[in-house]
Order: sequence, then structure tokens, then C-alpha cells
Amino acid sequence: MTTTEPAPTRERSAPPPEADSATRPSLRGLLRPHCPSFAAVVILQVVGALAGLLPLLAVVELGRALLSPAPVDHDHVGSVVLTGAAGLFVRLLCTAASSGIGHIVDGQVQFAFRRLLAAQLGRVPIGWFARRRTGELAKVVGEDVSAVHPFIAHTPGELVSAFVVPLVSLVYLFSIDWRLTLITLIPVVSAVALVPLLMTPTRLRERREFDAGMGRIADSVVEFVEGIAVVKAYGGSGRAHRRFRAATDDFVRIFRRWVHGVSTVAAGMQLVLSPPFVLLVVLIGGTTLITNGDLAPADLLPFLLLGLGLTAPVAALGHGFDEMQAAGRAVGRIREVLDVPPLPEPAHPVAPRGHRVELRDVRFGYDADREVLRGIDLVLEPGTVTAIVGPSGSGKSTLVRLLPRFFDPTHGHVLIGGVDLRELAARDLHRMVSFVFQDVSLLRASVADNIALAVPHADREDVVRAARQAQIHDRIRELPRGYDSVIGEDTGLSGGEAQRISLARALLADTPVLVLDEATAFADPRTELAVRRALTAPTGDRTVLVIAHRLETIMDADTVVVLDDGVVAERGRPAELLARNGMFTAFRQAHRSAVAAEDETRDDVPRGGEPR
Repeated sequence: MTTTEPAPTRERSAPPPEADSATRPSLRGLLRPHCPSFAAVVILQVVGALAGLLPLLAVVELGRALLSPAPVDHDHVGSVVLTGAAGLFVRLLCTAASSGIGHIVDGQVQFAFRRLLAAQLGRVPIGWFARRRTGELAKVVGEDVSAVHPFIAHTPGELVSAFVVPLVSLVYLFSIDWRLTLITLIPVVSAVALVPLLMTPTRLRERREFDAGMGRIADSVVEFVEGIAVVKAYGGSGRAHRRFRAATDDFVRIFRRWVHGVSTVAAGMQLVLSPPFVLLVVLIGGTTLITNGDLAPADLLPFLLLGLGLTAPVAALGHGFDEMQAAGRAVGRIREVLDVPPLPEPAHPVAPRGHRVELRDVRFGYDADREVLRGIDLVLEPGTVTAIVGPSGSGKSTLVRLLPRFFDPTHGHVLIGGVDLRELAARDLHRMVSFVFQDVSLLRASVADNIALAVPHADREDVVRAARQAQIHDRIRELPRGYDSVIGEDTGLSGGEAQRISLARALLADTPVLVLDEATAFADPRTELAVRRALTAPTGDRTVLVIAHRLETIMDADTVVVLDDGVVAERGRPAELLARNGMFTAFRQAHRSAVAAEDETRDDVPRGGEPR
């Protein structure tokens, strides 16, 4: 019976500055601490770019000296050669140093991104993960963070060179002949004029569709690999990878449409920036000026050499622009994850008084237009076992996930010890509630570390005791290194064994509230009975909430709650509900009929040695 005392008021707390900045990061904000390193990168690139012009200028000066009718000045030629060699050495040295510093900064920024993501994923509601595709999250943490690498490690240097080299070259060429300089710029101006054609709304939309198609491929690959064992067992491998084929076919269509749209423009840019076209333009213009007597033949040489040097930085500028766009899109997807509202933490946490569990008029919906739970009122007394039953889709799993605060209810309150879960500090909640679900995930660590996950400093004796209670100790002793065996390296575990490892973890945590969602689904009846006894025996006042389908588990419960379409249809002791002859009675009869049919089918199967 529910209490009518008013629910405690919750003091809303503004997020601290650190949390606010963490949830709304920007690339500029992450790079700000690395400004001195970036300044060093830029300075080294400028020095290296200027030094890289010296070998070209040395060739020009050598050409003039050798083509001059005057006698060759060997000392002058030697100094020119040394100057060119020194410029080449300085360029290599500065480029290497700039690249090294840039990659160090890139590693630090990627590390900062991943730390932000890890911190954010630790703050968001656990239930948020269940509604997100694994492939998409893997792409954000992996590919999208790595996509920032070119922008940080390479693009600054390339952009600096793209501006410094043409600027200095143009100043030098203008000092020789302004007319031929303008002629030399014709390929560069033509290429720049084509750039807006790559930035039309259609091209940008196709690029976004390209990124989305890559995400769908990643998600379908993860889904296919994770489920391949099941689908192959049932002969459904063809259907299983149909979604992957559909995703790749869709991506191919998008890619072809995108390439078709940019290929003509890209080909035109490559043509006008190609060395043959540049040389042709310079030679035609230079020959005309020389023929008219407006230019000395030796002065054509710097335009031939530096004219080619003008196009390479422009091409690098276009490539760097693409990398900036890719990095911007990646940062946008990262920000979408970082902007997910975390579970609010109370400004002044309240300590619970006991571990009585109450749900007061709880409503919850994953979507705004449909409620999964509609006005749930429950009380779970200490030392009792409450079983939740009901048809598929009635809200059982959603209900039990509210206790470990996978979600917050959209209306109403979930209380432990008279305190709303939203007023509990996260560490206090973890000490109060543990859970075991049907789908178990184990870490790539030793068996002992997996069991002691909630109690890292637990003694080996305590770990073994919990394993014995979960009926998994004997199996662990059979592993290559016993409790020190690393899961995924030394051994693999079946679904039932992994589930019992998770049960041992919950027993070792020894929290006063335990939530079970088909936690013994893979266990045989004998093991399941031993585990059920272990769950309630150690303390005597543990509050247990369990989703159960096995009749034995249900009949041993102190209270049975029957859910139907998000509301409590029946509630009471098993014997009382059977006497009412309602939904629970129908559920029990249906369960018995299913077990009887299964036993009959098993008896009809011929055994070895029996006549067929």
C-alpha cells in the first residue's frame, strides 16, 4: 500500500562551469592551451617555406650567370650553390621539426577529445546507450576523433605554405616583369574561379549524405558481426547480411552521384594547375614578350620555375580546405554526443534512511507521444522479493531499469530510503543498488577482476565466496589460470557462465537493493534454485526486484506484480492472486501448458536404442 506523504522537493542545481564547458566544447577551445605549440609550427613552416625558395632562386641566378656573355665568376657561382644547398637543408630541418610538433599536438588534442567523450558517456543516462547504434558511437569515438588529425598535424603547415610561398614568389616576379607575372597567374586564377562550384548546396548535401552512408555501413557491419553466430545457426546468413548489402548499395549510389557532380570541376582544376598547362601559358606569354623585345631571354627562367611553384600551394590549399570541412563535420558529430544532457546531480545530496523502495505515480516514455509506464505505484519492503510478470511490451524491463537510474521518470518519483533517486549522489546510488540483466557484458580482464568490479579491493576469499554462491566456482577452477584467467584471451564463457559471473559480482557488492532481469535465464533448474537461495540468504533484509518467467521463481516471491500495457493490473502474494482467478492465474496456466507441451515433445523424441 502506497504512502501519501508528499514527495520530497528536489533542488535544481546549475551545472558547474567544468561540466558546461565539457558538454559544449569547440575545436578552438580545445586548441587554446596548445597555442604556443601551434605558433612554433607556423613559424617553422614560414621559415621552411622561405628557405625552400632559395634553391629555386639559386637555379635562376645560376642560369643568369651561365647565360651572361660576360666571363663566369666562379666564386659567385660557388656562393649561389652553397646558398641553395643551405636553403634546402633549412627547409628539411624546419619541416621535420614542424611536423613533429604538429603530430605531438594532434595526439594531445585527440586524447582530450576522447577524455571528453569518455567523461560524457559516463554521465549520460545508461538507458541512452540502448537507443543508439553501436556502429555510430564507434565511428564517433574512433573515426571522427581521428578525422581531426589532418587538420591539426598537416593543414596548418600546408596553409601557411599556400600563402607564404605565392606571396614571396609574386613579389620577386613582379620585380622582374609585371606583365609576365600576370600571365603566370592565369592558371591559378582559373583554378580559384572553379572552387565555388564545389561548394554549392547540392554538393554540400551530397557530402552529408556520403558521411551518413558511411555511418550506416559501420552500423550494419557491427550488427552483422555481433549476430553472425545466431543467424548461421538458423540458416539465416543470407537475410542477415541483406541489410549490409543494402547499406553498401545505397552508399555506392550516393558516391556515384557525388563523384558525377564534382568530377568535371575537379578535372578542370587539375588541368589548369598541371605543369604542362602552366608551362604552356608561361612560354606563350614569355615568347611573345621576348619577340617584342620587352623581356630578356634569361628573365624567362624564374617564371618557368616559380610559376610551377605557384600551383602546388594552391592545390594544397584546396586539399586543406577539404580537410577543414571534414574536421568540422567530425567535430559536429562529436558535439552531438557531448551535448546529450547528463543525468542531473543534486547540489546537496541527501543520505537515504534505510532501503525501502517506493514508486509514486511513475510515468515514463522513450518518446514524447507514447508512455511505456503509466502511473505506477509500488512499495518494496526490505527483506522481500517482488516478482514482475506480464506480457511482452508491458513495461517490465523499463520499470526495473528505473531503480539503478538508467532513466529518470518523466513524472512521479522513485525513492530509496525516503529519498528521490535524483537527490542521491551517484556513488551512494551505486552502493545501494546493483543489477544483473539477461544480456551480460564482461570486461577483457581476469575472472577475479570481473567479479570484483564493484569492490576492486576485495580479498580473494570474498571473491571465491561470491563465486560459490553463484554456482560458478567449480567452472572457474577448470579454467587455464583459474581466477586469474583473462576473459577473451585465456578462455571464453558460455551465456550461462557469463551470467553467473555477473551474479557473483552482484553478490560480492552486497547492496541492499538488487534488480534482476531474467538473471538466471541460461541456468539449469538446479543451479537456478541454488542461485535464488543465495540471492536472499546472506543478509535477510535485501530488497529484491526481479523480472521472472519461471514459475518457481514467481511462486517463491513475497509479492507478484502483474503489468499490462504499462499499468499495474494485479498485485499481491502468489496464493492471493491465484485465488482471484485473474491475469496471474491465466499466466500460470499458460506457463504450465507450455512446460507440459515441451515435456511431451521431449518424450516423443526417440532415444538411442528405442524403436523408431
